[in-house]
Order: sequence, then C-alpha cells, then structure tokens
Amino acid sequence: MSKNSNFYPVILAGGRGTRFWPLSRKKRAKQLLALDGKQTMIQQTVARLLPLAPAKHFWIITNEDLRRPIAKQVPKLPKAQVLAEPVGRNTAPAIGLAAFLLLRENPEAVIGMFPSDHVITDQTRYRETLGRGIEIAAAGANIVVLGIRPTRAETGYGYIEAGSASHGDALRVRRFTEKPDATKAAEFVAAGNYFWNSGMFLWSARTLADALREHLQKTAQLLEEIAASFGSRKFAATFRKLYPKCENISVDYAVLEPRSAKGERAGNIFCLPADFGWNDLGSWTALHEHHAAKSSPPEGNLVTGSDAFFMNATGNYIYAPGKFVAAVGVSDLVVVETPDALLITTRQHAQDVGKVVKYLDEKKLHKLV
Repeated sequence: MSKNSNFYPVILAGGRGTRFWPLSRKKRAKQLLALDGKQTMIQQTVARLLPLAPAKHFWIITNEDLRRPIAKQVPKLPKAQVLAEPVGRNTAPAIGLAAFLLLRENPEAVIGMFPSDHVITDQTRYRETLGRGIEIAAAGANIVVLGIRPTRAETGYGYIEAGSASHGDALRVRRFTEKPDATKAAEFVAAGNYFWNSGMFLWSARTLADALREHLQKTAQLLEEIAASFGSRKFAATFRKLYPKCENISVDYAVLEPRSAKGERAGNIFCLPADFGWNDLGSWTALHEHHAAKSSPPEGNLVTGSDAFFMNATGNYIYAPGKFVAAVGVSDLVVVETPDALLITTRQHAQDVGKVVKYLDEKKLHKLV
C-alpha cells in the first residue's frame, strides 16, 4: 500500500492510563515499553504505520519522562514532533493539540489517533482497514472508529453500538458506552451489534477541530493558541502556561458521546469492524491474556521471577523479578511487586487499579505514580 500524502499518524504514548501501577512512569520507561518482543511498543506502532505515511508526518504526544527515550527509539521521526505534555490532560487535549497543529500545516490532513500499547498480528489487513478508514474520514465531516468484535464480556473497554451499513463495509454508530458493568457487557456481547472501542480513530484535522470548538470550547481556544506558537521561541512557555488549563477529559467523553447523541445519521460517526488480531496491552489482565495465548503456560500461570512453584493454582500473573515465587491454591490473581509497592488484585478487577492511582494522587504520593 502506497503512502498517503494527507495522512498524519498521531501516537499517544507513555502510560497515559494508570492500569500498569505499581510501576511509576519512570519505571515504565525502563521496564515496560518493551512488552511484546524485542522492539518496544512505540517502535512497533511506528513500524506498522510507516508504509502508510512518510516519517515527517508522524507526531507523538507523551510525557516528559518518556520524551527522550522515545525520541531515541524512533530516530527517523522529527524530534520536534515528539511533544511532552507539561501535565497529563487525557486524550481530548492531546489529540486536539495535534488537530490544531495540523490544521495550520495542511487543511486536508487526515489524522489517525493510535495508542502505543496495542498489538496487531495481521499488519496487512490492519493497513487495508486503515486505508478504508482514511477514505471515509477524508470524504466529509466524518469520524471513523475501528471496532473490535468482542470475544468476552469485558468491563475494561468501551463499547460501540453499531447501526445501519454505510460507505460499503462501515456501520453507522448509534452510541458509545464507557466501561459497562459485567451484566451490561454480557448483554452487549449477546446482542451481536456491539464492538469494543479500540481507541483508534480517524478524522480530518478540520472535523476534529470543529468538534472541539463545539463541544469543548474553552479547551479548544487554549489549544489553538498553543498551536499558533509552534515553531517559535514562545512555544515552550506557551505550552507550559496554557496546557494545564485545558479540561482533563477523554476524547470519548468530549467529542464522541455528544456527537453520537445527535443521532445515528446526523452524528456522522462510522465503525469499521476490524479483524486483524488486536490486543490492548494496557492492563495486567490483557498482558496475561496475550502472553498466555502465545506461550500456553501450564495451567495458565505466568510468572516473572527467578523460579516458581505452583500447586492447585491456575490463571495467575505474578511479576516479582529476582524472587522465588510460590502460588498454592489460588486462581486468577495478579501480583506485581516492585521495590516500593505491591499490587494484589484479580484479573477480573485489574482494570480498577486506576482508582488506587487516583488515591495516591490525592495523598500526594507522587513518587509512586
């Protein structure tokens, strides 16, 4: 597939979520960027997108702890386009800043938003799906989301309710539901017209900028002012001053939900069903599932340690580097030990780790997060 002169991948990287606690951002920079194979996750993300866009079109939004390590890992990309948020403000301000930056550079730009912690097994089909999505996004004020067919009643993902077919293989989106409870998730899977929200979106810079102006007016004004200073000596100071004033909100809540509330046809949101072997390694549960599928460990027990003994134990994930691990009579646990913290939960509740991080923030225990 040839490169698209109007396609701009924007990668959100660096522990934006909090689901890998108790490893702090700095520890994740050293230990958790290479979650799957020899290449780091950011290197894998860039490599599978390079056939679609020139290196000069890539942007990465990360945090200050990871900006330099990431820039070293992807030397082909412009260093000035690896941006570190002064403070974390979730996905709406991050991707919104990219929209206003690219709107100034290329009014015809189509932006792809890509989290950096995904695994894709069928890269050819992945790029074919993206190519189709780019076409739809470029055809009007359209938003395209890649939807994953659910394999279980997962409560850690958002869901997309799909409606009528449009643009060939795409489906119009009726609504988004963020992380339902187990009962509701089971209902969605049984219904057959729900997809997991992959977090991968396509839209023109103009479409996203206009949506932010409509639904997140104050933040949009701040982002537009930051973008206007890019390339000047004022940019760093303007970024530090204004970005913390942006609303801390995901693009799902800020744009997708109000847009879908306009109705299936008026919302102009389209779901492309994706079948390219996807996994989101954004939680210990997903990491266990991914590596267990690859290695088929005895009784589903995965351990990082010097040695291990298991008896009447199944489906556990234990991370204790350098330690002897013994697990007796326990199932589906997640245990993660680091020098300054210990996490004990179940695979079912591993997605709730973010609530612990919120507590640590409130208690100002910043060395842990």
